[in-house]
Amino acid sequence: MPVEILTATPQTAMPFLDRARFAAANRRSLSGPGLRAFVAVADQWGLTEVDRMLVLGLPSRSTYYGWVKAARQHQDVTLPVDTLLRISAVLGIHKALRILFQTEREGIDWLRGPHAALVFAGRPPIDLVTSGTQDGLLTVRRFLDAARGGLYMPPNAADIDFRPLTDADIVFV
Repeated sequence: MPVEILTATPQTAMPFLDRARFAAANRRSLSGPGLRAFVAVADQWGLTEVDRMLVLGLPSRSTYYGWVKAARQHQDVTLPVDTLLRISAVLGIHKALRILFQTEREGIDWLRGPHAALVFAGRPPIDLVTSGTQDGLLTVRRFLDAARGGLYMPPNAADIDFRPLTDADIVFV
């Protein structure tokens, strides 16, 4: 469903999003598939039960397992907006790691290894992911999105020998 962004008018101080995107029916359609994808990524990353609940915003243990059971059985489940946003951030991190690194293992090693960037302060990015805050998740996601754009990280093995095209490389036939 496309998101409609409404523009500000003199009567409104700020632009806002169409609130229908947060309706229960829309969240229900995203919740099961999103939760199944989250569990698969959490398994790949080796997240503990506590880590998973921290990433999802600390639902109770019974709530978490109720969500997972319903999602696995393709039953209706409607997650809160906050939880869906957190799952979206995890899926964005997973996608960026798959793009930036040749293998899944290299991406996971980056996530679990210490990092010298100021935002990580020498700690592994997974520490921010499992900090329990949206801000931690979104910080890692934004960092990786910027890395995909060429900021912060050196080229990986696949791109190390890349040379930009020059005018001489362009041939018109």
